[in-house]
Amino acid sequence: MKQEKIILTGDRPTGKLHIGHYVGSLRRRVELQNSGLYDKIFIFEADGQALTDNIDNPEKVRQNVIEVALDYLACGIDPAKSTIFIQSQIPELCELTFYFMDLVTVSRLQRNPTVKTEIQMRNFETSIPVGFFTYPISQAADITAFKATTVPVGEDQEPMLEQAREIVRRFNHIYGETLVEPNILLPENAACLRLPGTDGKAKMSKSLGNCIYLSDSADEVEKKVKSMYTDPNHIKVTDPGQIEGNTVFTYLDAFSKPEHFERYLPEYQSLDELKAHYQRGGLGDMKVKKLLAAIMQEELEPIRNRRKEFEKDIPAVCEMLRQGCEVAREAAAQTLSEVRRAMKINYFDDDSFVAEQTARFAAE
Repeated sequence: MKQEKIILTGDRPTGKLHIGHYVGSLRRRVELQNSGLYDKIFIFEADGQALTDNIDNPEKVRQNVIEVALDYLACGIDPAKSTIFIQSQIPELCELTFYFMDLVTVSRLQRNPTVKTEIQMRNFETSIPVGFFTYPISQAADITAFKATTVPVGEDQEPMLEQAREIVRRFNHIYGETLVEPNILLPENAACLRLPGTDGKAKMSKSLGNCIYLSDSADEVEKKVKSMYTDPNHIKVTDPGQIEGNTVFTYLDAFSKPEHFERYLPEYQSLDELKAHYQRGGLGDMKVKKLLAAIMQEELEPIRNRRKEFEKDIPAVCEMLRQGCEVAREAAAQTLSEVRRAMKINYFDDDSFVAEQTARFAAE
């Protein structure tokens, strides 16, 4: 029997989604969804994982579940082609996580680079919540529950996926071939691997106020692009400018297409030409920012408009999520049943259990 091609991907509902999410995964998800190459696509809101470092602020997660769903729909995620669901509504994931915990050592979790980075970022060094610490195990449960063959993520998530693969291999080695080993799918555009914040910081963060949100108004986008970090040494127009670490050019790498120059800056034929001019001097930051702003508005305006339409019927969005959870739970329950059978803990679903025990005690 041919193995189904299944995608599993998701986001933490701790705020509205921003353009980092968009170029890193959302845009690609829509392409994959519409490609016809995959049998099933599961996209989930990781609210359970979001609670590991927001346990004292559940309202933050609760409010953002709908915000993220609206962003998904606005970007073109189609519930008729992709199953959108909420992590906490699938209790089977908790049970799988519980079993997988026995397959991973504490020292192995401590070596996970993604976990180490996230712990430092949240100042958890001395007080790591166990749920946060064991996130790679929970993620392995999320992936394997739906038998995902492909997980589209940024390169920062590669260590997490490798740990999921280790768990799959160990489980299958002990209990027999049951779980599917997933493959990572990285963004094709290198600039999309990790889009920096508008201030040049390595990561976009709501707390740092350096995000352009998918739901931002045209005025907000304009304002944020104008204030964007460039080359601090490019003071005068005549000064040679640096491209590396220049956020405006990183964003142009991620968003610009050849046709944009024809539309908005016809004196240049390509981004390479624009870069060369900036590097030799004679090109001002505001001219480059004006180009980026025009490109961003063109990309984000249809998303903004679709979002406003979906906002008009929130009950329909909630119903879409409820139905997605039903479909997802059915799939996860099937995998859990197979896992229980492989682990020989399906006592009362297995008629042979009673017969075996009866025969064992009769023989004694």
